[in-house]
Amino acid sequence: MTPGEYHKRVSQYIKVPEAFPTQLSECLAVTSYVESQYDDDASYQHLNKYLEKIENNSKIAEGHRNRLFYMALPPSVFIPVAKGIKKNVYSKGAINRLVHLGKELGALFSENEIYRIDHYLGKEMVKNIMTMRFANVFFGSIWNAQHIDNIQITFKEPFGTEGRGGYFDEFGIIRDVIQNHLFQDALLGQYGKSEDCTKPGYLEDDSLKNKQSVTPTFATLVAWINNERWQGVPFILKAGKALNESKVEIRIQFKNVAGQLFNTVPRNELVIRVQPNEAVYMKFNNKLPGLSFQTTISELDMTYHRRYSDLRIPDAYEALILDVLRGDHSNFVRDDELDVAWNIFTPLLHEIDSTVIKPVEYAYGSRGPKQLYEFVSSYGFRHHEQYVWPVQNVSATGPRL
Repeated sequence: MTPGEYHKRVSQYIKVPEAFPTQLSECLAVTSYVESQYDDDASYQHLNKYLEKIENNSKIAEGHRNRLFYMALPPSVFIPVAKGIKKNVYSKGAINRLVHLGKELGALFSENEIYRIDHYLGKEMVKNIMTMRFANVFFGSIWNAQHIDNIQITFKEPFGTEGRGGYFDEFGIIRDVIQNHLFQDALLGQYGKSEDCTKPGYLEDDSLKNKQSVTPTFATLVAWINNERWQGVPFILKAGKALNESKVEIRIQFKNVAGQLFNTVPRNELVIRVQPNEAVYMKFNNKLPGLSFQTTISELDMTYHRRYSDLRIPDAYEALILDVLRGDHSNFVRDDELDVAWNIFTPLLHEIDSTVIKPVEYAYGSRGPKQLYEFVSSYGFRHHEQYVWPVQNVSATGPRL
């Protein structure tokens, strides 16, 4: 691309407030494009000279020419690019920071220079979990196995691979989503055609070479934390493509009320909605207004777009890149953390690959495999049959997974 073609391409993704119409041109004025090759020293040397020209024109003093490298690249070129940067573009005597998704760069950059980005760690509701837990006395009292029956972490996408099947087939849903963003027992699925046949199945993706692929596009896994606080509490992790909605949430379901005074009331739940429509709400049982003593489910609801209507919630990448510029590692993945995650998941992934487990087919646009309801129920989750969160404006009723 030429610099002009690059500006035209990125402009379509930049939102400009009506009150500040000149911001786009101001942004593009300080945005450059330099064409180069991943494995060519001359390309990196050309890039380094271009950066030096900018630094000279900006009159940045020696020792203050800090550089941030954001590697939005295929994993296969992480190492060649990192080597090219370290050899040719590394700013000596100043601060260098590298943002990426991989682990193997430790031999080239020190740990305090590396920022392993997972944009879900920059989500407002994810960052709010620490505050909710440790700034409220009542959560501190009930945040344990004595009161909590199970915890579900759900990641749902309403679209399939959409022409990325060839890329996705190398990794599958566990490596693509669960290991990065979110064990023992697992339910694996792969989406087929939608019930009305308007959406193709995974194996019909034109970019997919292996038409007998058993790569899962849906997985439900159960993890356990064997310490005093969480002994016996299943963490049910669910992630999938081509499902019925877009949703990321954490659902903490509490135990049944002891010595039921009222007949079989539903369990209390604390739901943290990460996206869309950030919210925290507690489902609790309440007397239905009127002459009877019938109970009904109600909510203590903090929906962000209503409670904080005058505040703008920044995009996760905005917040994380600002953290990098500030040198704040708190919302990034450490190398030892990454090691532990892969130590947990690698045996499962090897088992899936070596035994060639065939995933269960589910319809594009459905909630997932038909076995899902029975699977999560076997780990203690109880469905609230007719409950619909009213602020969602959802008309359908039935079990919510």
